[in-house]
Amino acid sequence: MIPETSVLLTDLYQLTMLQTYHTEGMQETAVFDLFARRLPPERGFLLAAGLEQALDYLENLHFTPEELDWLAGCGRFDSRFVDSLAKFRFTGTVHALPEGTVFFANEPILRVTAPLPQAQLVESRLINLIHYQTLIASKAARCALAAPGKLLVDFGLRRAHGAEAGLLAARAAYLAGFGGTATVLAGMRFGIPLFGTMAHSLIQAHDCEETAFEHFAAAQPSNVVLLLDTYDTEAAARKLIPLAARLQARGIVIKGVRIDSGDLAEHTRRVRHILDEGGLDRITIFASGDLDEYRLQSLLAEGAPIDGFGIGTRLDASTDAPTLELVYKLQEYAGRPRRKRSEGKATWPGRKQVYRRLTTDGTFAEDYLGLETSPQPGEPLLRPVMLDGKRLSLESLDTVRQRVRTQLAALPPALRANQTVPTYPVSIAPELHELTDQLDREVH
Repeated sequence: MIPETSVLLTDLYQLTMLQTYHTEGMQETAVFDLFARRLPPERGFLLAAGLEQALDYLENLHFTPEELDWLAGCGRFDSRFVDSLAKFRFTGTVHALPEGTVFFANEPILRVTAPLPQAQLVESRLINLIHYQTLIASKAARCALAAPGKLLVDFGLRRAHGAEAGLLAARAAYLAGFGGTATVLAGMRFGIPLFGTMAHSLIQAHDCEETAFEHFAAAQPSNVVLLLDTYDTEAAARKLIPLAARLQARGIVIKGVRIDSGDLAEHTRRVRHILDEGGLDRITIFASGDLDEYRLQSLLAEGAPIDGFGIGTRLDASTDAPTLELVYKLQEYAGRPRRKRSEGKATWPGRKQVYRRLTTDGTFAEDYLGLETSPQPGEPLLRPVMLDGKRLSLESLDTVRQRVRTQLAALPPALRANQTVPTYPVSIAPELHELTDQLDREVH
Protein backbone atom coordinates (compact mmCIF):
# COMPACT_ATOMS: atom_id res chain seq x y z
CA MET A 1 0.00 0.00 0.00
CA ILE A 2 0.98 3.63 -0.46
CA PRO A 3 0.76 6.44 2.10
CA GLU A 4 -2.09 8.35 0.40
CA THR A 5 -5.08 6.25 -0.71
CA SER A 6 -7.98 8.73 -0.62
CA VAL A 7 -10.07 8.89 -3.79
CA LEU A 8 -10.12 12.68 -3.26
CA LEU A 9 -6.44 12.76 -4.16
CA THR A 10 -7.54 13.98 -7.59
CA ASP A 11 -8.29 17.16 -9.52
CA LEU A 12 -11.61 18.92 -8.96
CA TYR A 13 -12.54 18.70 -12.63
CA GLN A 14 -12.65 14.91 -12.46
CA LEU A 15 -15.57 15.18 -10.02
CA THR A 16 -17.33 17.99 -11.90
CA MET A 17 -17.17 15.87 -15.06
CA LEU A 18 -18.48 12.85 -13.14
CA GLN A 19 -21.52 14.83 -12.05
CA THR A 20 -22.12 15.78 -15.70
CA TYR A 21 -21.90 12.13 -16.77
CA HIS A 22 -24.24 11.15 -13.93
CA THR A 23 -26.83 13.80 -14.85
CA GLU A 24 -26.74 12.88 -18.55
CA GLY A 25 -26.62 9.12 -18.03
CA MET A 26 -23.27 8.76 -19.83
CA GLN A 27 -22.17 5.34 -18.61
CA GLU A 28 -21.04 3.59 -21.77
CA THR A 29 -17.58 2.09 -22.19
CA ALA A 30 -14.64 4.46 -22.64
CA VAL A 31 -11.04 3.71 -23.60
CA PHE A 32 -8.23 5.95 -22.34
CA ASP A 33 -4.50 5.72 -23.12
CA LEU A 34 -1.72 6.92 -20.81
CA PHE A 35 1.35 7.83 -22.89
CA ALA A 36 4.19 10.31 -23.34
CA ARG A 37 3.59 12.95 -26.00
CA ARG A 38 7.29 13.63 -26.34
CA LEU A 39 10.51 12.55 -24.65
CA PRO A 40 12.68 15.18 -22.95
CA PRO A 41 15.71 16.18 -25.05
CA GLU A 42 17.92 14.46 -22.45
CA ARG A 43 16.16 11.09 -22.81
CA GLY A 44 16.45 8.61 -25.66
CA PHE A 45 14.09 6.16 -23.96
CA LEU A 46 11.86 5.81 -20.92
CA LEU A 47 11.37 2.87 -18.58
CA ALA A 48 7.81 2.00 -17.51
CA ALA A 49 7.36 1.86 -13.74
CA GLY A 50 4.66 2.29 -11.11
CA LEU A 51 2.20 -0.31 -12.42
CA GLU A 52 1.93 -2.17 -9.12
CA GLN A 53 0.89 0.99 -7.25
CA ALA A 54 -1.51 1.95 -10.06
CA LEU A 55 -3.28 -1.42 -9.93
CA ASP A 56 -3.43 -1.29 -6.15
CA TYR A 57 -5.10 2.12 -6.42
CA LEU A 58 -7.67 0.89 -8.94
CA GLU A 59 -8.44 -2.28 -7.03
CA ASN A 60 -9.13 -0.41 -3.78
CA LEU A 61 -10.87 2.65 -5.23
CA HIS A 62 -13.89 3.76 -3.16
CA PHE A 63 -15.37 6.74 -1.34
CA THR A 64 -15.34 6.60 2.46
CA PRO A 65 -18.28 7.92 4.53
CA GLU A 66 -16.15 10.86 5.61
CA GLU A 67 -15.34 11.75 2.00
CA LEU A 68 -18.99 11.49 0.98
CA ASP A 69 -20.01 13.74 3.88
CA TRP A 70 -17.45 16.32 2.83
CA LEU A 71 -18.59 16.24 -0.80
CA ALA A 72 -22.21 16.61 0.28
CA GLY A 73 -21.36 19.63 2.39
CA CYS A 74 -18.93 21.45 0.11
CA GLY A 75 -21.72 23.03 -1.93
CA ARG A 76 -20.56 21.90 -5.38
CA PHE A 77 -22.46 18.68 -5.99
CA ASP A 78 -26.11 17.60 -5.84
CA SER A 79 -27.16 15.01 -3.32
CA ARG A 80 -28.23 12.36 -5.85
CA PHE A 81 -24.79 12.40 -7.43
CA VAL A 82 -23.02 12.18 -4.08
CA ASP A 83 -25.30 9.32 -3.00
CA SER A 84 -24.40 7.42 -6.19
CA LEU A 85 -20.73 7.54 -5.24
CA ALA A 86 -21.26 5.32 -2.19
CA LYS A 87 -21.18 2.25 -4.46
CA PHE A 88 -18.49 3.57 -6.80
CA ARG A 89 -15.87 0.95 -7.66
CA PHE A 90 -13.49 0.37 -10.57
CA THR A 91 -14.78 -2.60 -12.59
CA GLY A 92 -12.80 -2.11 -15.79
CA THR A 93 -10.04 -3.78 -17.77
CA VAL A 94 -6.44 -2.57 -17.92
CA HIS A 95 -3.75 -3.37 -20.47
CA ALA A 96 -0.23 -2.19 -19.73
CA LEU A 97 3.41 -2.47 -20.59
CA PRO A 98 4.98 -4.77 -17.99
CA GLU A 99 7.03 -2.79 -15.49
CA GLY A 100 10.60 -2.43 -16.65
CA THR A 101 9.69 -2.21 -20.35
CA VAL A 102 11.48 0.41 -22.45
CA PHE A 103 9.09 2.65 -24.36
CA PHE A 104 9.06 5.76 -26.55
CA ALA A 105 6.85 8.72 -27.45
CA ASN A 106 3.19 8.08 -28.38
CA GLU A 107 3.31 4.48 -27.14
CA PRO A 108 0.61 3.68 -24.56
CA ILE A 109 2.04 2.64 -21.21
CA LEU A 110 -1.44 1.89 -19.89
CA ARG A 111 -4.86 1.44 -21.50
CA VAL A 112 -7.98 1.68 -19.35
CA THR A 113 -11.30 0.28 -20.62
CA ALA A 114 -14.22 0.95 -18.29
CA PRO A 115 -17.54 2.78 -17.96
CA LEU A 116 -16.82 6.44 -18.69
CA PRO A 117 -17.13 7.76 -15.10
CA GLN A 118 -14.73 5.13 -13.78
CA ALA A 119 -12.19 5.60 -16.54
CA GLN A 120 -12.38 9.38 -16.11
CA LEU A 121 -12.02 9.65 -12.34
CA VAL A 122 -8.74 7.74 -12.16
CA GLU A 123 -6.83 10.00 -14.58
CA SER A 124 -5.04 12.30 -12.13
CA ARG A 125 -3.85 9.66 -9.70
CA LEU A 126 -2.76 7.23 -12.44
CA ILE A 127 -0.61 9.91 -14.06
CA ASN A 128 0.71 10.91 -10.63
CA LEU A 129 1.77 7.35 -9.74
CA ILE A 130 3.16 6.26 -13.09
CA HIS A 131 4.78 9.58 -14.00
CA TYR A 132 7.02 9.75 -10.93
CA GLN A 133 8.26 6.16 -10.87
CA THR A 134 8.77 6.18 -14.65
CA LEU A 135 10.73 9.44 -14.33
CA ILE A 136 13.00 8.04 -11.60
CA ALA A 137 13.38 4.57 -13.12
CA SER A 138 14.43 6.15 -16.43
CA LYS A 139 17.04 8.28 -14.67
CA ALA A 140 18.27 5.33 -12.62
CA ALA A 141 18.58 3.16 -15.74
CA ARG A 142 20.86 5.79 -17.27
CA CYS A 143 23.03 5.66 -14.13
CA ALA A 144 23.19 1.86 -14.35
CA LEU A 145 24.25 2.09 -18.00
CA ALA A 146 26.92 4.64 -17.11
CA ALA A 147 28.46 2.48 -14.36
CA PRO A 148 28.09 -1.20 -15.29
CA GLY A 149 29.13 -3.58 -12.55
CA LYS A 150 29.22 -0.89 -9.85
CA LEU A 151 27.08 -0.84 -6.72
CA LEU A 152 24.54 1.99 -6.98
CA VAL A 153 22.52 3.05 -3.94
CA ASP A 154 19.61 5.49 -3.72
CA PHE A 155 20.50 8.25 -1.24
CA GLY A 156 17.73 10.66 -2.20
CA LEU A 157 15.01 10.55 0.48
CA ARG A 158 15.97 13.84 2.13
CA ARG A 159 15.77 15.73 -1.18
CA ALA A 160 12.70 13.97 -2.58
CA HIS A 161 9.54 16.02 -2.95
CA GLY A 162 7.66 14.43 -0.08
CA ALA A 163 7.54 11.14 1.78
CA GLU A 164 5.71 9.13 -0.88
CA ALA A 165 8.14 10.37 -3.53
CA GLY A 166 11.15 9.27 -1.48
CA LEU A 167 9.67 5.83 -0.88
CA LEU A 168 8.62 5.25 -4.48
CA ALA A 169 11.95 6.59 -5.79
CA ALA A 170 13.72 3.83 -3.86
CA ARG A 171 11.48 1.26 -5.54
CA ALA A 172 11.87 2.76 -9.01
CA ALA A 173 15.65 2.98 -8.73
CA TYR A 174 15.90 -0.61 -7.49
CA LEU A 175 13.80 -2.06 -10.31
CA ALA A 176 15.95 -0.09 -12.79
CA GLY A 177 19.18 -1.70 -11.59
CA PHE A 178 20.30 -0.04 -8.35
CA GLY A 179 21.62 -2.37 -5.68
CA GLY A 180 19.65 -0.86 -2.82
CA THR A 181 18.59 2.22 -0.91
CA ALA A 182 19.26 4.11 2.30
CA THR A 183 15.48 4.56 2.87
CA VAL A 184 14.61 2.16 5.68
CA LEU A 185 10.86 1.96 4.99
CA ALA A 186 11.62 0.81 1.43
CA GLY A 187 13.45 -2.15 2.97
CA MET A 188 10.44 -3.06 5.06
CA ARG A 189 7.80 -2.30 2.41
CA PHE A 190 9.43 -3.68 -0.73
CA GLY A 191 12.27 -5.92 0.51
CA ILE A 192 14.92 -3.67 -1.05
CA PRO A 193 18.46 -4.16 0.34
CA LEU A 194 19.48 -1.37 2.72
CA PHE A 195 22.82 0.41 2.74
CA GLY A 196 24.12 3.08 5.10
CA THR A 197 27.27 4.34 6.74
CA MET A 198 27.54 7.35 9.03
CA ALA A 199 27.24 11.13 8.86
CA HIS A 200 29.94 13.71 9.55
CA SER A 201 28.13 14.57 12.78
CA LEU A 202 29.19 11.25 14.35
CA ILE A 203 32.83 12.14 13.70
CA GLN A 204 32.37 15.71 14.93
CA ALA A 205 30.65 14.54 18.12
CA HIS A 206 33.90 12.80 19.12
CA ASP A 207 37.06 14.61 20.12
CA CYS A 208 39.15 12.09 18.18
CA GLU A 209 38.35 10.89 14.64
CA GLU A 210 39.96 7.50 15.17
CA THR A 211 37.91 6.98 18.34
CA ALA A 212 34.76 7.76 16.37
CA PHE A 213 35.70 5.10 13.82
CA GLU A 214 36.36 2.57 16.57
CA HIS A 215 33.09 3.27 18.38
CA PHE A 216 31.10 2.95 15.17
CA ALA A 217 32.81 -0.33 14.33
CA ALA A 218 31.97 -1.70 17.77
CA ALA A 219 28.32 -0.68 17.33
CA GLN A 220 28.05 -2.02 13.77
CA PRO A 221 30.58 -4.86 13.59
CA SER A 222 29.05 -6.47 10.49
CA ASN A 223 28.77 -3.24 8.50
CA VAL A 224 31.88 -1.17 9.06
CA VAL A 225 31.94 1.49 6.34
CA LEU A 226 33.75 4.62 7.53
CA LEU A 227 33.37 8.21 6.30
CA LEU A 228 36.77 9.73 5.60
CA ASP A 229 36.29 13.34 4.52
CA THR A 230 35.19 15.17 7.69
CA TYR A 231 38.62 16.79 8.17
CA ASP A 232 41.44 15.45 6.00
CA THR A 233 40.55 12.56 3.70
CA GLU A 234 44.00 11.08 3.23
CA ALA A 235 44.95 11.50 6.91
CA ALA A 236 41.78 9.64 7.87
CA ALA A 237 42.70 6.81 5.48
CA ARG A 238 46.10 6.43 7.16
CA LYS A 239 44.42 6.05 10.55
CA LEU A 240 42.68 2.93 9.27
CA ILE A 241 45.90 0.92 9.05
CA PRO A 242 46.51 0.60 12.81
CA LEU A 243 42.77 0.65 13.48
CA ALA A 244 42.15 -2.31 11.15
CA ALA A 245 44.68 -4.40 13.06
CA ARG A 246 43.07 -3.59 16.42
CA LEU A 247 39.59 -4.33 15.09
CA GLN A 248 40.68 -7.58 13.48
CA ALA A 249 41.90 -8.77 16.86
CA ARG A 250 38.30 -8.34 18.03
CA GLY A 251 36.94 -10.18 14.99
CA ILE A 252 35.77 -7.00 13.22
CA VAL A 253 36.66 -6.27 9.59
CA ILE A 254 36.46 -2.86 7.90
CA LYS A 255 34.36 -3.41 4.78
CA GLY A 256 34.66 -0.05 3.10
CA VAL A 257 35.14 3.69 3.20
CA ARG A 258 33.03 6.53 1.87
CA ILE A 259 34.18 9.84 0.42
CA ASP A 260 31.56 12.55 0.00
CA SER A 261 33.36 15.72 -1.06
CA GLY A 262 36.21 17.28 -3.00
CA ASP A 263 37.86 15.95 -6.14
CA LEU A 264 36.50 12.41 -5.93
CA ALA A 265 38.75 11.04 -8.65
CA GLU A 266 41.92 12.34 -7.02
CA HIS A 267 40.90 11.53 -3.46
CA THR A 268 39.91 7.98 -4.32
CA ARG A 269 43.21 7.37 -6.14
CA ARG A 270 45.17 8.58 -3.13
CA VAL A 271 43.06 6.65 -0.64
CA ARG A 272 43.29 3.49 -2.73
CA HIS A 273 47.10 3.81 -2.73
CA ILE A 274 47.22 4.35 1.04
CA LEU A 275 44.97 1.39 1.77
CA ASP A 276 46.78 -0.93 -0.63
CA GLU A 277 50.18 -0.04 0.79
CA GLY A 278 48.83 -0.72 4.27
CA GLY A 279 47.62 -4.18 3.29
CA LEU A 280 43.97 -3.14 3.19
CA ASP A 281 43.38 -3.86 -0.48
CA ARG A 282 40.03 -5.58 0.28
CA ILE A 283 38.47 -2.39 1.63
CA THR A 284 36.08 -0.97 -0.96
CA ILE A 285 35.70 2.71 -1.80
CA PHE A 286 32.22 4.21 -2.00
CA ALA A 287 31.63 7.74 -3.30
CA SER A 288 28.72 10.14 -2.93
CA GLY A 289 28.03 13.83 -3.31
CA ASP A 290 25.85 15.41 -6.05
CA LEU A 291 26.30 12.52 -8.49
CA ASP A 292 24.37 11.55 -11.61
CA GLU A 293 24.97 9.50 -14.75
CA TYR A 294 27.13 12.20 -16.32
CA ARG A 295 29.39 12.42 -13.26
CA LEU A 296 29.61 8.63 -13.00
CA GLN A 297 30.67 8.42 -16.62
CA SER A 298 33.30 11.11 -16.09
CA LEU A 299 34.74 9.57 -12.91
CA LEU A 300 35.05 6.13 -14.43
CA ALA A 301 36.57 7.57 -17.61
CA GLU A 302 39.22 9.18 -15.38
CA GLY A 303 40.01 5.78 -13.93
CA ALA A 304 38.77 6.62 -10.42
CA PRO A 305 39.03 3.41 -8.32
CA ILE A 306 35.47 3.60 -6.99
CA ASP A 307 33.49 0.44 -6.24
CA GLY A 308 30.10 1.99 -5.59
CA PHE A 309 28.14 5.22 -5.65
CA GLY A 310 25.43 6.83 -3.54
CA ILE A 311 23.14 8.91 -5.76
CA GLY A 312 20.62 11.25 -4.17
CA THR A 313 19.37 14.67 -5.19
CA ARG A 314 19.97 14.38 -8.92
CA LEU A 315 18.17 11.03 -8.94
CA ASP A 316 15.13 11.63 -6.75
CA ALA A 317 14.48 15.04 -8.33
CA SER A 318 15.70 13.99 -11.81
CA THR A 319 17.23 17.44 -12.01
CA ASP A 320 18.16 17.45 -15.71
CA ALA A 321 14.64 16.35 -16.77
CA PRO A 322 12.32 16.87 -13.77
CA THR A 323 9.06 16.09 -15.58
CA LEU A 324 7.73 13.94 -18.39
CA GLU A 325 4.92 14.90 -20.74
CA LEU A 326 2.71 11.99 -19.70
CA VAL A 327 -0.98 12.40 -20.57
CA TYR A 328 -4.17 10.34 -20.31
CA LYS A 329 -6.51 10.78 -23.26
CA LEU A 330 -9.88 9.44 -24.43
CA GLN A 331 -9.47 7.27 -27.54
CA GLU A 332 -12.89 5.62 -27.80
CA TYR A 333 -16.36 6.10 -26.30
CA ALA A 334 -19.60 4.21 -26.85
CA GLY A 335 -17.98 2.05 -29.53
CA ARG A 336 -16.70 4.99 -31.63
CA PRO A 337 -13.04 6.07 -31.89
CA ARG A 338 -12.31 9.58 -30.60
CA ARG A 339 -9.50 11.95 -31.49
CA LYS A 340 -8.25 15.16 -29.93
CA ARG A 341 -7.07 17.61 -32.60
CA SER A 342 -5.69 20.42 -30.40
CA GLU A 343 -2.66 22.15 -31.91
CA GLY A 344 0.50 20.40 -30.72
CA LYS A 345 -1.54 17.96 -28.65
CA ALA A 346 -3.35 15.80 -31.21
CA THR A 347 -3.85 12.11 -30.42
CA TRP A 348 -3.95 8.85 -32.35
CA PRO A 349 -7.47 7.40 -31.96
CA GLY A 350 -8.84 3.94 -31.23
CA ARG A 351 -7.67 0.88 -29.29
CA LYS A 352 -4.00 0.55 -30.10
CA GLN A 353 -1.17 -1.89 -29.62
CA VAL A 354 2.60 -1.39 -29.66
CA TYR A 355 4.59 -3.86 -31.74
CA ARG A 356 8.38 -4.14 -31.36
CA ARG A 357 10.59 -5.61 -34.07
CA LEU A 358 14.09 -6.86 -33.20
CA THR A 359 17.22 -7.35 -35.28
CA THR A 360 18.68 -10.83 -35.70
CA ASP A 361 20.98 -10.22 -32.70
CA GLY A 362 18.04 -9.23 -30.44
CA THR A 363 18.54 -5.46 -30.54
CA PHE A 364 15.52 -3.16 -30.85
CA ALA A 365 15.06 -2.29 -34.53
CA GLU A 366 11.76 -0.44 -34.79
CA ASP A 367 8.40 -0.05 -33.05
CA TYR A 368 4.99 0.14 -34.70
CA LEU A 369 1.95 1.88 -33.25
CA GLY A 370 -1.14 0.33 -34.76
CA LEU A 371 -4.73 -0.65 -34.14
CA GLU A 372 -5.27 -3.70 -31.97
CA THR A 373 -7.40 -5.23 -34.73
CA SER A 374 -4.65 -4.88 -37.37
CA PRO A 375 -1.48 -6.62 -36.09
CA GLN A 376 1.89 -5.29 -37.24
CA PRO A 377 5.31 -6.99 -37.44
CA GLY A 378 6.93 -7.68 -34.10
CA GLU A 379 5.99 -8.57 -30.52
CA PRO A 380 2.85 -6.94 -29.03
CA LEU A 381 3.89 -5.14 -25.84
CA LEU A 382 0.61 -4.21 -24.13
CA ARG A 383 -0.70 -7.06 -21.98
CA PRO A 384 -3.89 -7.53 -19.93
CA VAL A 385 -3.11 -6.87 -16.24
CA MET A 386 -6.60 -6.28 -14.77
CA LEU A 387 -10.02 -7.73 -15.59
CA ASP A 388 -13.33 -6.66 -14.04
CA GLY A 389 -11.45 -4.51 -11.56
CA LYS A 390 -9.24 -7.37 -10.29
CA ARG A 391 -5.55 -7.65 -11.08
CA LEU A 392 -4.53 -10.77 -12.96
CA SER A 393 -1.08 -11.26 -11.43
CA LEU A 394 1.57 -9.61 -9.29
CA GLU A 395 5.21 -9.61 -10.38
CA SER A 396 8.10 -9.62 -7.94
CA LEU A 397 10.69 -6.85 -8.07
CA ASP A 398 13.28 -9.48 -8.97
CA THR A 399 11.25 -10.40 -12.06
CA VAL A 400 11.03 -6.73 -13.05
CA ARG A 401 14.76 -6.22 -12.46
CA GLN A 402 15.55 -9.12 -14.78
CA ARG A 403 13.27 -7.64 -17.44
CA VAL A 404 15.09 -4.31 -17.13
CA ARG A 405 18.46 -6.00 -17.61
CA THR A 406 17.15 -7.69 -20.75
CA GLN A 407 15.58 -4.51 -22.08
CA LEU A 408 18.65 -2.33 -21.51
CA ALA A 409 20.91 -4.94 -23.09
CA ALA A 410 18.68 -4.85 -26.20
CA LEU A 411 18.88 -1.07 -26.63
CA PRO A 412 20.69 0.13 -29.75
CA PRO A 413 24.21 1.27 -28.72
CA ALA A 414 23.46 4.92 -29.49
CA LEU A 415 20.56 4.90 -27.00
CA ARG A 416 22.73 3.40 -24.27
CA ALA A 417 25.08 6.39 -24.31
CA ASN A 418 24.41 9.56 -22.30
CA GLN A 419 25.56 11.90 -25.02
CA THR A 420 23.60 13.27 -28.00
CA VAL A 421 20.39 11.26 -28.09
CA PRO A 422 19.09 9.94 -31.45
CA THR A 423 15.39 9.37 -32.08
CA TYR A 424 14.33 5.73 -32.06
CA PRO A 425 11.99 4.90 -34.98
CA VAL A 426 8.32 4.50 -34.04
CA SER A 427 6.22 4.00 -37.18
CA ILE A 428 2.48 4.70 -37.34
CA ALA A 429 0.58 1.90 -39.08
CA PRO A 430 -1.33 2.82 -42.29
CA GLU A 431 -4.66 1.76 -40.76
CA LEU A 432 -4.14 4.22 -37.93
CA HIS A 433 -3.40 7.01 -40.39
CA GLU A 434 -6.58 6.11 -42.30
CA LEU A 435 -8.72 6.17 -39.14
CA THR A 436 -7.22 9.51 -38.14
CA ASP A 437 -7.95 11.03 -41.55
CA GLN A 438 -11.51 9.70 -41.41
CA LEU A 439 -12.15 11.32 -38.02
CA ASP A 440 -10.58 14.60 -39.14
CA ARG A 441 -13.16 14.84 -41.91
CA GLU A 442 -15.99 14.75 -39.40
CA VAL A 443 -17.65 17.99 -38.37
CA HIS A 444 -18.09 18.56 -34.62
